[in-house]
Amino acid sequence: MFRVLLVLDILNNYLVHAVKGEREKYNKIESFSQISDTSHPLEIVENIKPKEVYIADLNRLHFSKTNEENVDTIYQIRNKAKTYLDWGIESINDVHYASKMADHLILGTESTKLETLKAAVSSYPGRVSVSIDQKNGKILKVDECIPDDPLKIIKLLNGLNIKDIIYLDLSRVGTSKGFDEKLVSKLVLESKHDILLGGGIRDCEDIKLLNNIGVKGALAATALHNGSIPLSILKYDLDTYV
Repeated sequence: MFRVLLVLDILNNYLVHAVKGEREKYNKIESFSQISDTSHPLEIVENIKPKEVYIADLNRLHFSKTNEENVDTIYQIRNKAKTYLDWGIESINDVHYASKMADHLILGTESTKLETLKAAVSSYPGRVSVSIDQKNGKILKVDECIPDDPLKIIKLLNGLNIKDIIYLDLSRVGTSKGFDEKLVSKLVLESKHDILLGGGIRDCEDIKLLNNIGVKGALAATALHNGSIPLSILKYDLDTYV
């Protein structure tokens, strides 16, 4: 079954429109969205009613600070939808804290060292996903033990009991420019875990293509807010659209 997760990029307790990972330029989502006249994350979730959401706490990811308003909102969203949370996790203490807020934790190469990832998987088997973070063709990482090649990272992760792997190309986020089909196909073939894609999704044709090459899910925001993908895809299986 192919899954589409609604992306919630939260900054100062507002939902923002993320473009190319240039976080200092993010604007409130209501300035862009065709489906929402509010930028309050909880209101949007209550209105749209998605099955699954991907939350990026940009206060943590960008400023390494905890915004208590974000935390309160994330707790409330978890009561409305299955929640994947990227909280900029750096330590095992961060893992324990974030585990109380979300169903699944996302540990990104941009923030998390391999040692912390392994400890998290040991403590929370089946609840940890890994995000391979890339921008402008370069892997974003804080640990030299993590390879610069996404295929080599996949091989490194194959032996770990993680839920799935997100390949997140930040330079494509918010651009609707599509994705690297050749590379993504290689990642799927190499991985023993499900692959989810984030960044560049244009429309339902992209969703169908991802499904055909074996990707198990997509993170979507721009294509939903501009109407290129119907909101109903967040509630039903892909079979409804193929």
